[in-house]
Amino acid sequence: MNETPRQLNIEGYLLQIKKIGNSLGLILPKELLARLKLKEGDKFYVVEQTERGIKLSPYDPKHSKAMDIARRSFRKYADTYKALAK
Repeated sequence: MNETPRQLNIEGYLLQIKKIGNSLGLILPKELLARLKLKEGDKFYVVEQTERGIKLSPYDPKHSKAMDIARRSFRKYADTYKALAK
């Protein structure tokens, strides 16, 4: 049972939960904020994934799904929308 440790190449940031005032929080590195195009006061969404994983995104997945539905409708009924716009 002598196993050699596997080398994992995982890109990402290691964040630590810290006490901030009377709460707990995460401090996000500037580089990550820049890549996500987030600034102080912006909101982002936390999407839970399997095995205790999460996905952080500045985009609302529900809004994105609604926009996909709208785009399909616009393509399918383009003539109707053009007539209504007159």
